[in-house]
Amino acid sequence: MNSAFSHAVRVYWEDTDAGGVVFYANYLKFFERARTEWLRAVGFGQEQLRNEQGLIFVVSETALRYHRPARLDDELQISVEPAPPKHVTLTLAQSATRGDVRLVDGRITIACVDAATLRPRRIPSPLIEALFQ
Repeated sequence: MNSAFSHAVRVYWEDTDAGGVVFYANYLKFFERARTEWLRAVGFGQEQLRNEQGLIFVVSETALRYHRPARLDDELQISVEPAPPKHVTLTLAQSATRGDVRLVDGRITIACVDAATLRPRRIPSPLIEALFQ
C-alpha cells in the first residue's frame, strides 16, 4: 500500500497570529485542505461523493504535536498517509514540513457518514481501492 500524498500550502497573513507565526489551529485547516486534495487526486471530490453517493467524511478525532513554527510566506508541504481502513473510519498520519524541517505531526481520524442522516456508513470499496493503489 503506497498511498502517501503531499500538498503545497503557502502561509498567508491571515494564517498568522500576533507573534507572526502560524496560529496553532490553522494547521488543522492545512491538513483538511491536503485531505481534500488527496481525495480529488484519486478521482473522488467531496462534493461528488455527497451528491452521487450520499456520503461525507467528518473528523472524529485529532491529535497534533507542534515541533517548530511556520511563518508568513513559508511554503509548507502537508502530507497525508492513511493507515489501513476500518469499516467506517480512516486514520491518517499528517505532517507539515518546511523543506527538511518537520513542523507539526498529526493523527486525524475521519469517519464516513450518510450525508442526510449523519449516521455511520461503510466506506465504499471503490473508494478504498482508489485510496490504497
